[in-house]
Amino acid sequence: MASPLSDTPLSHLKTVAVVGLGTMGTGIAEVLARAGREVIGIDISESAAARAHTALEAATARAVRRERLTEQEREELLGRFRTSTDLHAAADADLVIEVAPESYEIKRQIFRELDGIVRPATVLATGTNALSVTRLAADSARPERVLGLHFFNPAPAMKLVEVVSSVLTAPGAVTAVTDLALELGKEPVAVGDRPGFVADGLLFGYLNQAAAMYEAKYASREDIDAAMRLGCGLPMGPLELLDLIGVDTARTVLEAMYAASHDRLHAPAPVLRQLSEAGLTGRKSGRGFYTYDAPGSGAIVRDALTPLSSDPEIPGRTVRSVGVAGSGTMASGIAEVFAKAGYDVVLAARTEEKAQSAKARIGKSLSRSVDKGRMTAEAAAETLERITPAGSYDAFAEVDLALEAVAEDLEIKQQLFAVFDKVCKPGAILATTTSSLPVVACARATSRPQDVIGMHFFNPAPAMKLVEVVRTVLTADDVHATVRELCTKIKKHPVDCGDRAGFIVNALLFPYLNNAIKMVQEHYASLDDIDAAMKLGGGYPMGPFELLDVVGLDVSLAIEKVLHREFRDPGLAPAPLLEHLVAAGCLGRKTGRGFREYARR
Repeated sequence: MASPLSDTPLSHLKTVAVVGLGTMGTGIAEVLARAGREVIGIDISESAAARAHTALEAATARAVRRERLTEQEREELLGRFRTSTDLHAAADADLVIEVAPESYEIKRQIFRELDGIVRPATVLATGTNALSVTRLAADSARPERVLGLHFFNPAPAMKLVEVVSSVLTAPGAVTAVTDLALELGKEPVAVGDRPGFVADGLLFGYLNQAAAMYEAKYASREDIDAAMRLGCGLPMGPLELLDLIGVDTARTVLEAMYAASHDRLHAPAPVLRQLSEAGLTGRKSGRGFYTYDAPGSGAIVRDALTPLSSDPEIPGRTVRSVGVAGSGTMASGIAEVFAKAGYDVVLAARTEEKAQSAKARIGKSLSRSVDKGRMTAEAAAETLERITPAGSYDAFAEVDLALEAVAEDLEIKQQLFAVFDKVCKPGAILATTTSSLPVVACARATSRPQDVIGMHFFNPAPAMKLVEVVRTVLTADDVHATVRELCTKIKKHPVDCGDRAGFIVNALLFPYLNNAIKMVQEHYASLDDIDAAMKLGGGYPMGPFELLDVVGLDVSLAIEKVLHREFRDPGLAPAPLLEHLVAAGCLGRKTGRGFREYARR
């Protein structure tokens, strides 16, 4: 006999019950009511049901003020939403969406009760992002009608909806909820049943690593968050996001992910347990990684961990002139940044011709700024005049800061630092822009390791605000203080890092990219679905595969290898698919083919 869900039409899902009226349930109810559905909100708490009504009234009132709804449309919308504290109110629903707390026992109890309440063709969806949909389906009397429907917070604003099938789910149920998601104005992504699915499966590993980085006192919470916002263009830093999600929720998701993967990257950082067991669960409690002015508020207030507005006074060194070694995009970009800020710059390369070519590139960049109205022609001319090209590093004899931006090869950098040591005057600061190599190894190539520091700019240097300031165990305090002050003068945001692989950004970014590759390698999701999930569900400016192809697969593999070698964690081993593509010469946009193919210019 055919399943009642084998050919479920869109019109079937006219009445929807939402079980659990917390923030997410209330948001889902609003989305459904706006799309013309009859919505029954169910919660065992009368106060939660009342809050949901109040929230929907407030949201629709704002929409009227902003002329997104008429008053009549608002009244009709509110008329489509009713609440109850009795699960039997779902009896006439065509679809039930459960958004209860992340507990198997709670969710299992709801599904068992629904078995005796709803009609045979009613679709049952769980909003879990951590628990097994298959386990919940197996406990139901009709597992073929059970699936996952994972909205993202805030549900009215976020476009992504993950549609999660178990091995038991009928195709008709998947089609029905996918069509519904499209009518709601969402972008559904079909995924299989594993903890975290696509977006959270990638996101929570990254958040966990950030928590572990903070717990190890490698960097301050402010620097970790600023680094990921400014270095990757993310809307929030990872510790801010953990506070928004809820530290206890993050711990639950990671526990479920670790139980399935046994990957140490998913084993919850101990600080998550410590905070959640102390009731410091983030914004909802008023304190988590940060302190907030009230429970439920997003306004961060000063606490004992907030850094002072200024560092203790450490006399710095005077920097008037800067030498930049290299002729590539990064070298010319850094030279442009310093020249714009009023510093005299010596741009040195292996030949005079390469140095002149790099200066010409800066001239074109400045001309574009003039064309866009960002600077005057006079200012551009003065900036270019401050840059002196040179075909020998002997020209660094009088600079106050010598900064290398050459190939990411330790031997080449060490040779260059040995040259700096010979030609630069005593007291000059020697800096490397390495993104993954040990700064101390460059320092040891000189007779003055106390003068050596890392200044990791991000590409394109004129546009990107972040500089990771990397001090070694040998770096002098006045060198560190000078470089931090210098970053501010050139309108960059400095974050402090210790001298270990990946610093902040790459140490958090590349394991996430590697895990995305593993998802494709395991045929769990497609490139397009993963990229869409991270852009729509995580607010990332680029999906992981778009980013990998831009960065270069060879560069990405080299960084993955450095991280794996440094931390010796099996979860950091480069995905074989990445190694195979690099071996085949598929390096991304620069070769016309990486994870995707690109038109040749």
